[in-house]
Amino acid sequence: ISTCAILDNGSISCWGNNEHGQLGDGNCGSGMDCRENNPVQTASLGGGRTAVNLSSGKFFRCGVLDDGNVSCWGLGTYGQMGDGGYGPHSTPTQTSSLGEGATAIDIASGEYHSCAILNDGNVSCWGSNGQGQLGTGDFQDKASPTQTQSLGGSPAIAITAGDKHTCVILDNGSISCWGLNDQGQI
Repeated sequence: ISTCAILDNGSISCWGNNEHGQLGDGNCGSGMDCRENNPVQTASLGGGRTAVNLSSGKFFRCGVLDDGNVSCWGLGTYGQMGDGGYGPHSTPTQTSSLGEGATAIDIASGEYHSCAILNDGNVSCWGSNGQGQLGTGDFQDKASPTQTQSLGGSPAIAITAGDKHTCVILDNGSISCWGLNDQGQI
């Protein structure tokens, strides 16, 4: 269990368990039993970038950067790094392209997946998809950002994720959800 926070200068500090590199400082990872009781700054977000939004999944973190790109770090077994692979990263690593001209404006992470609202109001997701939590119309994990199925023509304006489901608020005030519904989450 670990926690991260965006600081007033746009950098990110994390503390707690770091066995999968989820603190993003480049130390530990690969299942090593290590912890930080005090906040440590993540490694560089790249090119002087700063974070504007942050989300936490189980053993991984993702942040929206000031240029609209997304970086993730930690456990990557299900593709939750979004960089096209299935390996862990102990430092922030930029995801694959969100699409031509697309940038992220908000992000949410579930147990092993993340979804981002894009600048055009569409949603792109990556990671575990065994319960349809990526909204892509199938149940296959995605190691790169993949746009969800139609939101009914209305753009998303807010997003949240549970362990195995995702919900958005659309600009018309309606809510759209997808994924596991065993407890009525959807």
